[in-house]
Formats: sequence, structure tokens, C-alpha cells
Amino acid sequence: GDLKQRSLAFGVQAVRLGAVFPNNSAGWVVGKQLIRAATSIGANVWEADVAHSDADFANKMSIARKKANEVVYWIALAEQSGLIVAEHAEALALEAAELVNVLSTIVRKTQEHIRRG
Repeated sequence: GDLKQRSLAFGVQAVRLGAVFPNNSAGWVVGKQLIRAATSIGANVWEADVAHSDADFANKMSIARKKANEVVYWIALAEQSGLIVAEHAEALALEAAELVNVLSTIVRKTQEHIRRG
């Protein structure tokens, strides 16, 4: 339950960060990609919560992990290209990295459980 709320809050933070992107084509494209990846984390975590099998659960959590890692990339790109100020995205970047770790652990433990049968 905690991860569901955490991933939802993360998506909300990302949507809010999107508001500080510049109102130009680069801002729209990178902001959209960041928001899309960030909100996909929660969508996949919430889907995993009602997965029909352990394999389905692991797959959804694995997608969420990939998306969290993608958010780390989009934030770095946005900062390094000057679209946003690093301080604006610092908390989100830290939480994205944390989510990668948490989701990696969940995926690993689920895959081990599947292998043990």
C-alpha cells in the first residue's frame, strides 16, 4: 500500500515540476517525456497490485523500475540543457533514484520466488 501512495505522490510531484519548464518546444517535449515516464511508474505499481500472477507482478514492477530510471535521465537532460534549475528537480531526482532501488529489490525478490516455484 505504501508504494502505491509513494508512486502516486511521485507522479503528482512530476506534474508540478512540469509547470516550471519553459513555454517553448524544448520545454514541452522534455517536460512531456518526464511527466509521461513519472506517471507511468504509479500506473504500473497500481496495476501490479492487482496482477493475476507473480510473473505479471514482476513484469509490471520491472516496467515501473525502467520508468523510474528514465525519469532520472529526463531530469539530468533538463538540468544540463538549462530547461530547469537543478534545485527545482533535486527532490524528484532523489526520489526517482530511491524508487529505482526499491523496485529493483521487489523485482529481484519476486523473480527469486518464481524460480523457487
